[in-house]
Amino acid sequence: MAEAPARQPLLPRKDQEAADDGEKKDAAAAGWRSETGKLAYLALPMVAVSLSQYAVQVSSNMMVGHLPGVLPLSSAAIATSLASVSGFSLLIGMASALETLCGQAYGAKQYHTLGLHAYRATVTLLAVCVPLSLLWAFMGKVLVLLGQDPLIAHGAGRYIVWLIPGLFANAVIQPATKFLQSQSLIMPLLASSVATLALHVPLCWAMVFRSGMGYTGAALAVSVSSWINAAMLVAYIALSSSCQDTRTPPTVKAFTGVGVFLRLALPSALMICLEWWSFEILILMSGLLPNPELQTSVLSICLTSVSSLYSIPSGLGAGGSTRVANELGAGNPLGARSAVRVMMSIAVTEAVLVSGTLVLSRRLLGRAYSSEEQVVSAVAAMVPLVSITVVTDGLQGALSGVARGCGWQHLGAYVNLGSFYLLGIPIALILGFVLNMGAKGLWMGIICGSISQTTLLSAITFFIDWQKMADQARERSLSEKESEPGSRILLE
Repeated sequence: MAEAPARQPLLPRKDQEAADDGEKKDAAAAGWRSETGKLAYLALPMVAVSLSQYAVQVSSNMMVGHLPGVLPLSSAAIATSLASVSGFSLLIGMASALETLCGQAYGAKQYHTLGLHAYRATVTLLAVCVPLSLLWAFMGKVLVLLGQDPLIAHGAGRYIVWLIPGLFANAVIQPATKFLQSQSLIMPLLASSVATLALHVPLCWAMVFRSGMGYTGAALAVSVSSWINAAMLVAYIALSSSCQDTRTPPTVKAFTGVGVFLRLALPSALMICLEWWSFEILILMSGLLPNPELQTSVLSICLTSVSSLYSIPSGLGAGGSTRVANELGAGNPLGARSAVRVMMSIAVTEAVLVSGTLVLSRRLLGRAYSSEEQVVSAVAAMVPLVSITVVTDGLQGALSGVARGCGWQHLGAYVNLGSFYLLGIPIALILGFVLNMGAKGLWMGIICGSISQTTLLSAITFFIDWQKMADQARERSLSEKESEPGSRILLE
């Protein structure tokens, strides 16, 4: 009698289940490593780019600080702060719309639209620079009308006038940066930023100490360096084979479709500027506290430190926005969600490490800026609060990148408006002035705003419908047609 064939088990064996689980874990780990590598390739150079650009301003003020007297440094510091608040922050914010437009278009392989968006952004930002330059030209008189010391107001007015050429240069730099970033062409950005910094330091030294211009020479050096950076970026875009598919000749459509850019540019600018301005308001309020010299110095040191450390989450957010926008434009919602998960994991790790290091070195932070024991002690007392800001900044920097990649900057603008102006600043006023908590109270109010901002952005990101985001991205990217009327080339 023939032996009956062995029955196949109805359920998988345990060893087969273990093998399947192992394969899934290996695939997940491989996907995680792959996405981490892509983010690192984008984020790490962008951190260096941010630091290099920030170092241009810092090195200029450092050189001015070695001139005789305190007036040059006071004038330069006020002018630099005003220039950032009233001009550079606006250009950076508006250009951030290209992270959505160019990033999603590149993912959708609509390469011709990248050039259109870049032209529109450049033309719009140059037009915005015209009224801003007029404001800067009369900034000295404006400061006097606002009650500032006439000598400092006049000095700041002279300094900011020499920054006007640099304002127009940034109207070219910012769109070019986003144009390259959306294509993951990060190394040219790194090279141009580092080269600009290397040229700026000796140029600034010569302008300040050898040209006879004094502190205004530093402002002119910043403007010259900005145009050098702009020239390098434009030359790369025009000549490099890497941009062969995405650089398009200027067309009539590029200059008539500005509304397409403004629909995202305005909320992008509000999203960035509302948060930026809240910290500047904090510094202004510190001048109304008892012993304003100490309070302002302490808060300025804390704000400068936070701004420097923010280059890390800023670079991570830039890389994350590119990854999210590219994946959504390519119609891959799962890839975009995976990029967000990896980015947030890195952001949490970075925030904990940096804030912990800051707490452990709290005495060193004050000594890096001042030899006055009173200032050092006051800064050390503020460091635990600053470390909380480092954590919230680390998270919101990444979350803001998600917002730019998805194109919901308008929600980010509402979040920042409510978090800082309806919550953070009123609490800062109550704690700082009503409860007499001084600088700590002001900073605690801003921390409340930052925590609210991070919580709301996290909630929005958690409930994102990624398939809907991908559909909107594809629709946005495919709406530009080369064959539409008005695409006639201007320069034939």
